[in-house]
Amino acid sequence: MSDEVTPPEFAPEDALVVDDDRFAPENVALVTGAASGIGRATALVLAENGLTVVATDVDEDGLAETRERAADHDLRGTVETVAGDLREGVPDIVDAATDRGNVAFLANVAGMQHIDPIEEFPMEAYDRMQEVMVRAPVQLSKECLPHMRENGFGCVGNMASVHGHYVTSDKVAYNVAKFGIRGLTQSLAAESEATDADVRAFSVSTGYVKTPLVTDQIPDTAEQRGISVREVVEDVMLGQSRSREMMTPVEVANLFAFGFSKHASHLNGGDLRFDDGMTLTYE
Repeated sequence: MSDEVTPPEFAPEDALVVDDDRFAPENVALVTGAASGIGRATALVLAENGLTVVATDVDEDGLAETRERAADHDLRGTVETVAGDLREGVPDIVDAATDRGNVAFLANVAGMQHIDPIEEFPMEAYDRMQEVMVRAPVQLSKECLPHMRENGFGCVGNMASVHGHYVTSDKVAYNVAKFGIRGLTQSLAAESEATDADVRAFSVSTGYVKTPLVTDQIPDTAEQRGISVREVVEDVMLGQSRSREMMTPVEVANLFAFGFSKHASHLNGGDLRFDDGMTLTYE
């Protein structure tokens, strides 16, 4: 199982590099959840595209590793880190990003997971997940939008999920949060018509990705369902998929690079659903 779900290392040659004049050092991409997984990969891919990336997370050690990976690969742009708790530190995080340049892109990637049936689900875990995965993206968008409009352009990219389209049991907080993040995306698009600035929003929905968030939940899911770890991977996670391989973090990060670029100028309020057919097919 370890070979199947172990996250691969980032390699610059796997990054989608887009021809876009706005992908320049004076423009900042703020990326949350950047200490690992999809957040780290997104920070590195956007830096490889020439942006100044402000990577934030509550995990200072993970952030330091993200910064070291960027330096080791000698990326075209830079990755600077700002440690902060999204439950209380959003204004300070955005202020730190504005100190680095023009805040033009926001990638709301930070995520959490807790697995329990609803009648056993601890409300403190539910509240914590909603604060990090819904309230913080709303506040980050609120704080960043004025800077984007002042620039004359900008984009918010939100990490949704197949669980923002359909749900599985024992993940009520995660399911609710991912439906909520799609609602935020569409709300931002609805309000973008009120200004002349080129400001958009989109979401990304994937199935299971080789990240610590996924691998860490496999034993809990196995215990909850009374099945083996192997059965969780093959039947629960990939059972509805038309692929036998999970996506990699850099493949998801590439979707953010495309979504932020000029080539996605008509992507506003839409969802990039890369789910290997999970939500649209059945057996």
